[in-house]
Amino acid sequence: MKKFFGLLMIAGMMSFVACGPSAEQLAAEQATADSLKADSIAQVEAAAAAAAQATADSIATVEAAALAQAQADSIAAAGKGKKK
Repeated sequence: MKKFFGLLMIAGMMSFVACGPSAEQLAAEQATADSLKADSIAQVEAAAAAAAQATADSIATVEAAALAQAQADSIAAAGKGKKK
């Protein structure tokens, strides 16, 4: 009978230990999830900043081209006016 209760006690302890993850395991999983979340946020912010910079560069290029065209048109108009 002692052996039976001994085995029953060992089985009970094993099942108690196997019930779920430890606090350390839960903390490690939470830290991993937080790290992945922070990385995702950083990637999204970097992509948004790159898109904003590309838009600003594109606008600056278009404005420079429009200014150059306006200057060329102005010079051409001034040249036509002198020949008459």
